[in-house]
Amino acid sequence: MNNPFLSVVIPSYNEMANLQKGVLDKVLHFLTKQKYSFEVIIVDDGSTDGSVDFAEKFVKDNPEFRIIKNNHLGKAGAVTKGVLEASGEYVVFTDMDQATPIEEIDKIMPYLDKGFDIVIGSRNSKRKGAPWTRLVMARGMMLLRSIIVGIKGISDTQCGFKAFRHDVAKKLFEKINRINKGFSEVSGSKVSAGFDVELLFLAQKMKYKIKEVPVNWLYVETRRVSPLRDSIDGFFDLIKIKINSIKGTYR
Repeated sequence: MNNPFLSVVIPSYNEMANLQKGVLDKVLHFLTKQKYSFEVIIVDDGSTDGSVDFAEKFVKDNPEFRIIKNNHLGKAGAVTKGVLEASGEYVVFTDMDQATPIEEIDKIMPYLDKGFDIVIGSRNSKRKGAPWTRLVMARGMMLLRSIIVGIKGISDTQCGFKAFRHDVAKKLFEKINRINKGFSEVSGSKVSAGFDVELLFLAQKMKYKIKEVPVNWLYVETRRVSPLRDSIDGFFDLIKIKINSIKGTYR
């Protein structure tokens, strides 16, 4: 069987609520209308809410979908595992809550065709529906990222909607995996702000052409985000990236 044109990677940790809303049906409905071939890789990150059983039943009825069962490594480890398993000419990772709808692929694919190595979704500054705490977190991260790490030319590193050419994805995520030593198991929900920053910082170091494209985004309520805890974790993630940079880890 030939490799698909597009691979879509979706990390999943205790996503029963979103799965019951029919998000996988929406993804399937959109992709089956396209002229290109595709695969969807669901990476279960050690879920404990029964969502892995739900996803397995869906996969059984839809051969374009498959599921990978990961240890609980957090979103960074789940995304990395899925991308490294992907075989498509282009690889996209997106969130299960579909805050950025799968249809937004139509906005980013043309730029991959134009020669960009990486195309990332960018949420508008209003971030529709987001509470003030999330807005404060976002702006604080942007400021700290600029001061501590110094990523240039990218306004939104954190949007969970990013696309890569296959060869770029493999080289970039293999290096990220090595740097993080395959990622360690975590407890509870772990959505590290540092992962996206480190990924794009490394991509710039590797001289990849990155395009940022505005996408639709709607805030989806989640209990996984803690403004105080996640802000503190994000700050230490940035410090870690800076230290790694000084040590020459990203060369």
